[in-house]
Amino acid sequence: MSVSNQISVEIPEAVITSVLAKLNQCKAELAPFMQGLTADERRDLFKMGDKTVATVQKTKSYTETNPEFIPAYMDVNEFNRDVTVVNQLKPIEELARQLVADVSDTSMLAGSEALQQALLYYGQVREANSKGVPSSRAVYDDLQARFSRKRAKPSQNP
Repeated sequence: MSVSNQISVEIPEAVITSVLAKLNQCKAELAPFMQGLTADERRDLFKMGDKTVATVQKTKSYTETNPEFIPAYMDVNEFNRDVTVVNQLKPIEELARQLVADVSDTSMLAGSEALQQALLYYGQVREANSKGVPSSRAVYDDLQARFSRKRAKPSQNP
């Protein structure tokens, strides 16, 4: 049985070390300006998406050209700071999303291929064990628990 191989790369350890160091440096540089949120806080916040970016930008422009409509209780300085931070972080967020997607896809593909190959090896060990090949028993016993399929529980329909 042939298994198709879609990825065949070797990432030099020096590249991994360099990338991790650079990512850690980026994280450290941004850390003083970052704010964490709980799942509940994330859920409860107003979300600024692609459609609302233009609305916020237009509102910012109007606060500059028509300041007479700014409510006394609106903190324009904080509003401007928030808009600036969004504009600064957007390209970083987009690049980070692309990197995460690429790393995740590559890792998933390599992992899938590695698991397929491991299954082939396990199948051969299982076959050898069933035929009584003495050296296969210890390997089979060790791998069997990792490759055993969990049986689906029968549905309990009334």
